[in-house]
Amino acid sequence: MRAFSFLALAAVAAISFTANPQKAQAQVAIEIGAAPVCPYGYYDTAPYGCAAYGYYGPQWFTGGIFIGAGPWFHGSENFQGRVNNRFHPEHGYKGPLPQRGEKAEPRNRVDKVAHFKGNEMRDGRGHVRG
Repeated sequence: MRAFSFLALAAVAAISFTANPQKAQAQVAIEIGAAPVCPYGYYDTAPYGCAAYGYYGPQWFTGGIFIGAGPWFHGSENFQGRVNNRFHPEHGYKGPLPQRGEKAEPRNRVDKVAHFKGNEMRDGRGHVRG
């Protein structure tokens, strides 16, 4: 009887070591919605408000269309573009900001920002570069 108990205990131990539990697959889905529709692009940090004219340099636009920033960035992996961070509210800017859905003023061309003076390189994903 003692041998049978030992054999049963050994069998239970062997089964528990060889059983492969199913690994749970982690599924994370983040719904970010559509990119903000802003005439001169939007800031690359939450809450993704519309950027002031002059914040982004011309390399952030292709054919007059903003290439995106933050979760909606559509540039190349090694993209770097100039911004003028003096036009960012986190750096003290308190001037006028366009509203979502507002149209650009014809005199404010995004491909040739008048007297653009970029003072920071950014990668489109919210990171300062170079």
